[in-house]
This record gives sequence, C-alpha cells and structure tokens, in this order.
Amino acid sequence: MIYADRIDAGRRLAHELAHLRDADVVVLGLPRGGVPVAAEVASSLGAPLDVGVVRKLGVPFQPELAMGAIAEDGARVINDQVVTTARVDDGDIAQVEESERAELDRRAREYRGGRPPVSVAGRTVVVVDDGIATGATARAACRAARARHAERVVLAVPVAPRDAKARVGADADEFVCPELPYDFAAVGQFYRDFAQTTDHEVVECLRQGSTRQVTIPAGEAELPGELNIPQGARGVVVFVHGSGSSRLSPRNRFVADALNGAGLGTLLFDLLTEAEEHDRANVFDIGMLADRLATATRWLEGDLPIGYFGASTGAAAALWAAADPDLPVAAVVSRGGRPDLAGERLGSVTAPTLLIVGGNDPQVLELNHTALLSLGDGHDLKVVPGATHLFEEPGALSQVAELARDWFTTHLGG
Repeated sequence: MIYADRIDAGRRLAHELAHLRDADVVVLGLPRGGVPVAAEVASSLGAPLDVGVVRKLGVPFQPELAMGAIAEDGARVINDQVVTTARVDDGDIAQVEESERAELDRRAREYRGGRPPVSVAGRTVVVVDDGIATGATARAACRAARARHAERVVLAVPVAPRDAKARVGADADEFVCPELPYDFAAVGQFYRDFAQTTDHEVVECLRQGSTRQVTIPAGEAELPGELNIPQGARGVVVFVHGSGSSRLSPRNRFVADALNGAGLGTLLFDLLTEAEEHDRANVFDIGMLADRLATATRWLEGDLPIGYFGASTGAAAALWAAADPDLPVAAVVSRGGRPDLAGERLGSVTAPTLLIVGGNDPQVLELNHTALLSLGDGHDLKVVPGATHLFEEPGALSQVAELARDWFTTHLGG
C-alpha cells in the first residue's frame, strides 16, 4: 500500500485502532513526522494528543548511523551490534547522549509551549510514528511511557519491516501496523508525499489536537463551538464575539491561541444560528445574547474558574451576564467593547473587569472611561497606543492578547 501523505496514513491507521475507542487513551506522536499521523489517530479515538519526544543517538564519526535513542524521563535504547561494530565506548555514548538530551529537553519545551506533558499514569498509551526503520526511537518512546506509569502501551505505525514486531519485543504490549512489506527499504518509500514536517506543523497539530467541536443546546437552537482545554488548565475563558462576527473570528482566535499557550482553556461559540443572524435585530439584542452566554456558561460549568472575553457588542453581553450573581464568572476582559450597552447592570458586575481600548478609537474610549466609573473599584482600563477599533495596526492585537493573558492568569487562579 502507498499512502498519499501522513494524514492519509493516520486515517488508515486509526481504522486499525478502532477497538481502543472506548478505552482511556492518550496518543503520543513522535516528532516530527509522527505527529500529523498521531493527530488523525487522536481525533478518531477522541483522545488527548501529546508528543513523545525522542532523539536518535548517532555514531560520533557517522551521525546518520543510529547506535540507539533516548526519550523523556531517562528512557534509552542502545543497539549493541552497532556499538560493537563501530567500536564506540561508554564515554562516546555518554557524550552524544548529553548533547542529544539537551536538544530533547529544548524541543519538548518548544512543542508544548512550556505546558506539562499529558499524564499517562494508569492509561493506555498509543505511541505513533510515520513508520519504523530500526525501531530504536519507537522503543525508547514506549519505555518512556512505561516510566511514566502507563498501564498499557500500544505501538502503532502505518508501515514497518516484516520483522518489526520482533524488534519491538516486550517494549510494547501491542503492535499495530497495517503494512509489513517484504521489500521494505525506507519509510518514505511508502508515501507519495513524504515532505519533512516542520516544528511549526508539530505545534499546530498539538494545538488542534486539544480542540473539541461541541454543540451547546440553547432552547430550540443548537450553537456550534470549539472547546480547547489544555492539560493542567487553570481556568477557561468563554469568548463573546461582536456584531457580524462568529466563533471563527480571526482576532478572537489569535487571542485564544495566546491564552491556550498560557495554560488557559477557551470556548469559542456562535451566539446565534445562521437563520437568526439574518435578522439584524438579533445581533444587537444584548439581553438575548447574554442569555445565550449564560446558557453556555452553565453548560461549561465544572471545576475550572470561568472568565469572559467580549469584543465590541459581545463585551456588553459579557458584562450583562457577569452581573448575574448566579453565574460563576471570575474575570472579564473587554476588547474595543461597548460596555455602555449593558446599561444599569454595570454596577452589579463584581468580577474583576479589564477594559481594553485603542488609543485612536476616541468615541469608544470615552464610553469605556464612563463605564469604568460605573464599574467602581477592582476594575481597570488599558489603552493600546495608536490602535483603532479593530486593533489592525502592527503589534496592536498582540498587546491585547498579552493584557488579556495577564488579567486572566491573575484572576483565574494563576
């Protein structure tokens, strides 16, 4: 079988792993090429996705020849045959390992954005790569999963040599591979597109891998959304978009990415159905939008503190809802918002609120200064110099993201 690319391989591999769909599974992709494959597996199984960072140990005078591999948590595999043939001693191995372990630690931090790894203790771990050649890196990843107290380890790859299962041995409890060709020479031989995976693609796969498509019931309406709860999240922020926008707003998604990177969960959802959006009166019905937000908040409510990030008219809906004493709102951020549309309810908002306004948005800036007086103590207003209403100027939205990140990490238990 020839796979079109790693995504095609991942989908076909996921079919072979369907028996794990109801298990408590964590999927670990081996960077870089194994991560896009693993992302498809994780999506099919409804499982969290993380990286199993592994580094090859190359023979000192012939780095492309692997004499072993190392993984996180001190796991290592040494190919004794290569070591003997290449006349490599323990000192050589230690020197190479020291260098590669530093690079391993750097990549783990970069790929996860500083977040801790997903816990695998007591769970079934599926280690995924885009294929196996010698098997050293895959075996090291399996050993690392065991060191982190995985209950069961499954090694899954789209293609491998005929004797791959014997090479893996007891390092995996189960070996899944749909293609074990006799004419195996290299992994790339079995892909039409085997372009190198970049670090950026790995990070993007991990970001998307923790995102779930959800549907929030609101009376007769069903509101689509995207929920992203990073491992170890300290809180979750609900985004409330402005008029004419949706959960796909590029500005809100930019801020959401920054919050996810800081270990905060996010929920972006549509406040209106497609049919409701055609009636412009609905877009400016702040009370109804706030009711929808309250419904989403109750749907989301759990162990994590909840914050609101509102933009434009969505900020008014966020403040309106935050004034409800029965809703568990711990913090609010408004971007270029119209807090004046929340009316008298502003005085009932107790959740710490940050109003962010562009310096070149004079009318909205004045409205926010007035709103800050109504909010009272415990709230703040920040001006982004030179920014207009949509914060389209270079660096303006980044400042918004940083201000929101700092506000939420402070007030959501950070």
